[in-house]
Amino acid sequence: MLKILDHLEEWLITFLMGAATLIIFASVLHRYGSGLSIPGLQDWLLSINFGWAQELTIIMFVWMAKFGAAYGVRTGIHVGVDVLINRLSDKNRAKFIVIGLAAGALFTGIVGTLGLRFVLENGAHYQILTWLGRDVGDLYEGPTTPDLEWPTWIVYSAIPLGSYLMCFRFLQVMVGFLRTGELPHHDHGHVEGIEEEMVPVDANPYDMGDNLHPHDLVHKQMGGNGDKGRKNGKGDGK
Repeated sequence: MLKILDHLEEWLITFLMGAATLIIFASVLHRYGSGLSIPGLQDWLLSINFGWAQELTIIMFVWMAKFGAAYGVRTGIHVGVDVLINRLSDKNRAKFIVIGLAAGALFTGIVGTLGLRFVLENGAHYQILTWLGRDVGDLYEGPTTPDLEWPTWIVYSAIPLGSYLMCFRFLQVMVGFLRTGELPHHDHGHVEGIEEEMVPVDANPYDMGDNLHPHDLVHKQMGGNGDKGRKNGKGDGK
């Protein structure tokens, strides 16, 4: 189950991005073809309603953004200003990193809970009781979207689902850091399925020497202990 969860964001984002691209492409072709004075074809294209395409792609991009944020936490690509933290000793830096990750988990957990409450009040509670055949009482049925006429609570569900997944990723990163002292690092030059025996120095994701991400307790940055860097496979490549 955890193996599936480890790639949930990639699968969902890939599907949404591919589907949104196809929908936009089809919508553009439909709009262009409808303006062509070709007997038969023009009438057939005009009979097809593509007015929902823009709304659906907007919804898809909202979902991509929420789950993309969770992906960013897991892979360490979120940018932060960590100049002060990176100048601390290893012991103090570790404390602040844990505090930061715990704060992220707390914040996203609160956002997820408030989002869940909003979704339930916006029609989800009514729909769930309807599915179960229970009495809905005075519960609010909730509005629908203008073009697709979907219940808006389905669209807003991206908030609690994405936020709770972010909360889980923050906790996952924090537990991993407490166990190993490592933080996730994203290598933009890495290609999935291709493993390099020796990564070039200028492509080393741990040797960028910036303060946009917190430095963990394992990987040395530029100006660190050169011997230890070489021991970890991050030396001059000799």
